[in-house]
Amino acid sequence: MTVITTGAQAARTRALAVLRIRGAALAVALLPAAAAVLLFAGGADGTAWDAVRWTVAAVALLALLAAGATAAVLARARPARSPVVEVPPSEAPEFHRMVRDLADRLGVPAPSTIALTPDCDSWLEDRPDGNGRPRRPRRGATLPSRLRTAAPPAGPRGGADRPGTRPTGRGTGADAPALVIGSPFLWWMRVAELRALLAPVVAGTAASADPDIAAARRFLRGLDAAVATADQGLRQEPGPGAGARLASLLRRPALGLLGTVSRLLLRSCREHAAEMERAVAAAASERAQSVDYGLRIVAQEQVGLAYAGWDRLLTRVALPAWRMGRWPARLDAGVVAALTELSRRDRLAEGFESRLGERPACDMLEEPGTVDAAVSLLAARLFHGGPAAPGPHWSPVEWDAYPEEVVDRIWRTDAARLHRVLDECTPVLRAEDTGATLARVLDRLSSGGSEELAARLAEHAAREEAEAHRPAPGPVPGPDELPVRTGQPDAFVPVLQLVPPRTGRDLLADHVTAMVCCAAVDTAGAVPGLDWLDGPALLVAGVRRGDLAWPVARLVENGDAAPLRAWLNAVGVRMEKPVRLA
Repeated sequence: MTVITTGAQAARTRALAVLRIRGAALAVALLPAAAAVLLFAGGADGTAWDAVRWTVAAVALLALLAAGATAAVLARARPARSPVVEVPPSEAPEFHRMVRDLADRLGVPAPSTIALTPDCDSWLEDRPDGNGRPRRPRRGATLPSRLRTAAPPAGPRGGADRPGTRPTGRGTGADAPALVIGSPFLWWMRVAELRALLAPVVAGTAASADPDIAAARRFLRGLDAAVATADQGLRQEPGPGAGARLASLLRRPALGLLGTVSRLLLRSCREHAAEMERAVAAAASERAQSVDYGLRIVAQEQVGLAYAGWDRLLTRVALPAWRMGRWPARLDAGVVAALTELSRRDRLAEGFESRLGERPACDMLEEPGTVDAAVSLLAARLFHGGPAAPGPHWSPVEWDAYPEEVVDRIWRTDAARLHRVLDECTPVLRAEDTGATLARVLDRLSSGGSEELAARLAEHAAREEAEAHRPAPGPVPGPDELPVRTGQPDAFVPVLQLVPPRTGRDLLADHVTAMVCCAAVDTAGAVPGLDWLDGPALLVAGVRRGDLAWPVARLVENGDAAPLRAWLNAVGVRMEKPVRLA
């Protein structure tokens, strides 16, 4: 307990430093008013003294107005909420019971609720009450907090309790923070591993019992909100009419002052805030060492493995489907298949597959498939953007239908786009025209001009993707809904970018590959397939052909078609035969 107490004392010391900065800022704001009171209460007379009094009074009034506006923004600040899928006790009673038992063993209050996020991380987060207000802790209660580390698979997050005290009792009071868990953990980790991994996170619920730490966090959160409010107001264009332009002209100085003061206070508090959270996390981690410490080392290894498999699944399997207007409805189940495949290929992962015989943590959910579908849709909105519910151009796809409904469709859509661009660049007479053939593509790229094709493909792809993301008529999403909107009224963008935008050269290589795959399917008996780690795959005689990238790159980059022609001859593709396009 000595280390825990020391960590909590360090956190409280830093919290008091933040509060002292808040008090100093308030004193500076009140100083002109105090000076004005002294001047008006003094007995000095004369025109010069009157001018000084009214000048100081005007400065005091402006200072009080600025302080009042800043205080109003701070008071109205709402905690930033991560997009999550709530898991109420009725849908996972065993899961909630495990978390409560873990909190009881740690001697801390249990989280108020459990939620899942499409990420490989876990943390505590403040969730506002039913009226949309952030919960305010009272002495002996808990303050919701979100404590992250820099990057997975780093150490766990958590908090510490008030020095010299014990938590006032277990339970899931309304003041407790929510426990947010990365959904891939539930499907890949076993029950005991997940329990060990969550122990330091759950231990963080005790940190918020200290009212000084709670007040410091509220102050910092308010400053963040003030900076965001000022920046958003300064970027906002004035509405039509002289009145709107005048209001904007008067509002901009106030917003600029608000942003400047808030940033100054944040810079002053930055070091103290970072050290406070670091001490809180260290205390919680130390408290959790008494619970499943040995198993936690194994669980941390699983975090790194899950992160690698999840990243591959999103970027190489889910992203191609999202671009086609389809979202895989079982991403978490897919990550198990991806990690199992990774364990077969990577000698460093040997032995992990044997774990699959143990009970997975997702068994603690009443309906794992329903939860997986909800998290999968949320992942599509976070990482790609798009509607909040299935529709005509945004429908789910199961894994067994992925090769036919996604892979084959991607290839034929790209092949059709490539031939449209070829028609624009090199129009042909309909009587010399033999249809959409691979031979035409090879002849065109062998003669040069790949730069023009790449540029036109980039234009076509951008235009079609923008059209696909155009929202359907309906109510405007609220501030807490996803996807977020940009400055353009019809533009939906992802919250997080999985991969950088594809260049024209990348697009051209992808389209040539798609044309080759279509020709192989139509003339050589190949079939579309799915590789859990690499995404769309071409299967020839039941075997995945992964040796196509280099011949295509030679053709696109150097205009050398010989390697690709040799590959096509070996597979038995007939280049002169037309292929079926989307």
